[in-house]
Amino acid sequence: MLDIVKAHAYGNDFLFVDADRVAEESRAALAKRVCNRHTGIGADGLVFYTRTSDGATMKLLNADGSYSEVSGNGIRCLATLILSSQNNLEAGSQVTIHTDVGSKQLTVVDVTGPRFTFKAAMGKPEEIQLKNIDVEGEQLDVVTLRVGNPQCVVLGALPKEERFRRLAKALATHSVFPAGTNVEFAEVASEKCIRIAIWERGVGPTEASGTGACAAAVAAALYGNAGRDVEVIAPGGTQRVVWTEGGLTLTGWTELLHTSQWLIPIE
Repeated sequence: MLDIVKAHAYGNDFLFVDADRVAEESRAALAKRVCNRHTGIGADGLVFYTRTSDGATMKLLNADGSYSEVSGNGIRCLATLILSSQNNLEAGSQVTIHTDVGSKQLTVVDVTGPRFTFKAAMGKPEEIQLKNIDVEGEQLDVVTLRVGNPQCVVLGALPKEERFRRLAKALATHSVFPAGTNVEFAEVASEKCIRIAIWERGVGPTEASGTGACAAAVAAALYGNAGRDVEVIAPGGTQRVVWTEGGLTLTGWTELLHTSQWLIPIE
């Protein structure tokens, strides 16, 4: 039996497993199995973590078993799990989550019922470029960048569902992005508010994305007349992104949902 914890942030959900319990060669297959929403537990990704003196390390696999460098919502969910196990989930508590793209420090800013709100230091955006890409017969102006992981932001009015799914899927696997990319369509509603629709690499449409919110905020600040302190509204809810000289901070809540035991043998 394998203990698995489930948590989510705005509907962007993750499963968490002690990394020592699963050999690396078995992890991709396990991710696909447990993340399946019909024959598994269901989630956007599976995180393998190891506790450290200041928090935890993490490795994230998407629902399709592919690798992801980091997740803004995933690090908050893991921070919640770690601090909860230490009985230290209170305002002011800090924890560090070590990822493949650097260490992220998180601070608890509010506890309300089952929801724990964190402010996470996400680092500086990198490799920001404007590009024009031919996608499904359309010429799209996009902003590409990295927020630890690759992002592609399309600024403008949010598309209808069919167009969003068609274009976002094509962008996520476009030849311009050899390793794939996360995609956000982002509409600047005001200087302080952005609305987004998200297609995550290796997952598909998601209710929210922490790094996606950060990427949309950067693109909107540079090319969409938005400010550098914005609310980013996704289908699952609203997160706050602040961009200063020191980098990006992401503020939003998480919920721990349940612990279960996976009974099917790991191959």
